[in-house]
Amino acid sequence: MAKEFIYNVSLNWDEGRRGTLGSSELDEKIEVATPPEFEKGVEGVWSPEHLFISAVSSCLMTTFLSMADFSKLKFASFSCDAIGTLGKMENKFAVDKIVLKPVLVIKDEKDAEKAERLLHKAEKACLITNSIKTEILFEPKIEIE
Repeated sequence: MAKEFIYNVSLNWDEGRRGTLGSSELDEKIEVATPPEFEKGVEGVWSPEHLFISAVSSCLMTTFLSMADFSKLKFASFSCDAIGTLGKMENKFAVDKIVLKPVLVIKDEKDAEKAERLLHKAEKACLITNSIKTEILFEPKIEIE
């Protein structure tokens, strides 16, 4: 049987369309709000939509880092832009598409094929991506330092 992991999050409403996320496992708190595109939405504050898309891109990164470490791939940097699109699915609003654009800078051109293989493998193994029904488009780019 697979081991079970538990992550605790608490949310408290502050005022208007704002709240504060926290966790007994973490020191920092995050202010969250309705995004400005919606009625009474708040500019400049993390929204559930931002957090959802961030979960997908950060899971890609952490999965890749684990695989790169295990495979002894040397690289100079990893970054990833992620663009989420909110649309209607089955007559309900949903994030229907996320485009992930990771950029991996490697130290040696001979590692390019291995690097690309690991990026694709990480995208397929990401537990957040595997937990959602949103379409994920993957556009990796590898650069040589």
